[in-house]
Amino acid sequence: MHANELAPPRGATRNRKRLARGNSAGGGTYAGKGLKGQKSRSGSKIRLGFEGGQMPLIRRMSTLRGFNNKWRVAYQPVNTGTLQERCEDGAEVTPESLLAIGVLRHLREPVKILARGELSRPLNVHAHKISAAARARIEGAGGTVTLIGEAEADTETEAEG
Repeated sequence: MHANELAPPRGATRNRKRLARGNSAGGGTYAGKGLKGQKSRSGSKIRLGFEGGQMPLIRRMSTLRGFNNKWRVAYQPVNTGTLQERCEDGAEVTPESLLAIGVLRHLREPVKILARGELSRPLNVHAHKISAAARARIEGAGGTVTLIGEAEADTETEAEG
């Protein structure tokens, strides 16, 4: 057997139906296009997203365009002015203590200290993140800053290396 002798078995293939070539051919009259309308006309091609003149979904939902980073971390901001008002001199400021005095509502999100407001009392602050200006204010008032999670991360990398 040679390549030029290859053929599908008898009855395995079927010729395509030629439309609009008379009723006796089986595809006459409407040729599978149904009755009147834009899609029955010759050369009809409706552009993608067109909804017949109705305001299209993509334009109705314009505010949903864009991108949301699923790895974004939302921090609870706490200002130095709030610490000045609510904390005693030399106090240990932790997320738990901030929750206890009513500065935070929950502990689900990490805490970031920001530099809005003055700070004159020394505080020992433990937070997940802190701005450079807030760190300068706390240390300038005689306090200390400890980042939560940084010490654990350092010990893990030392153990691996």
